[in-house]
Amino acid sequence: MKRATLWHAAPVLATIVYAGDRLVALNKPAGVSLATRRAEPHAAVARLLAALPEAERLRYGLAPEDLLLVHRLDVGTSGLVVLARDFEAHRDLARAFGERRVAKLYLALVWGNPKPRAGRWEWPLGPDRSDRRRMRVEPTGRRAVTAFELIARAPHVSLLRLKPATGRTHQLRVHLAHAGHPIVGDDLYGGPRHRGVRDRTLRSTLAPPHPFLHAWFLHLPPTPSTPELILTAPPPADFAAALDTLGIPHPSVEEDPTRGRDRS
Repeated sequence: MKRATLWHAAPVLATIVYAGDRLVALNKPAGVSLATRRAEPHAAVARLLAALPEAERLRYGLAPEDLLLVHRLDVGTSGLVVLARDFEAHRDLARAFGERRVAKLYLALVWGNPKPRAGRWEWPLGPDRSDRRRMRVEPTGRRAVTAFELIARAPHVSLLRLKPATGRTHQLRVHLAHAGHPIVGDDLYGGPRHRGVRDRTLRSTLAPPHPFLHAWFLHLPPTPSTPELILTAPPPADFAAALDTLGIPHPSVEEDPTRGRDRS
């Protein structure tokens, strides 16, 4: 089993976490859209590669037409993104994601103090008919399951580790907002709550230009064409700086109790 880890705070640029013969994993910065149109099948990969330093693209021979996006993150979400180098690897990896054999962990800085400290949300999701940009908890919607665990508390906010068992649009953002703890910086679902913070430094820290939601960890199972991989990537620099300002230690994957357990 191979392991690839970055431990320093990620810069604004994308970084390469793993580059092999069959797949590549990048640490995507917030702000890069992975939306794809049929007329422009390589556009999302091109945008992602454009966030890499040119020297890195050349070193690993990365070109948009040679890579296939295996899964997606919201434009405002940072973190791990996997790309396949060929159709066979793409098929096998996409199947692993679709069959929920990939363990995924996210970090989220959220408003408030969630209680209990750990649990599981099973709230179905559907489109918000009053706002096409949003999803909402909908009893007749699609099944959506998220496990959560409190890592640390600080004034006004908490750091959570999230483990989605399904992959619905905006799932983590909607579940957290519905629980009363929207993600810091997620104005679509939480509004500008930082305005209620009196301390100026803290108020500025809690007003990032993107949600503090980061795809932190992936455990890719072995497939017929790709190796088993454990991938981790640090949150972006502004997320890491916010943790420092709040006095929250940077979490370690080694401490995660969900690792290696049931991924359902």
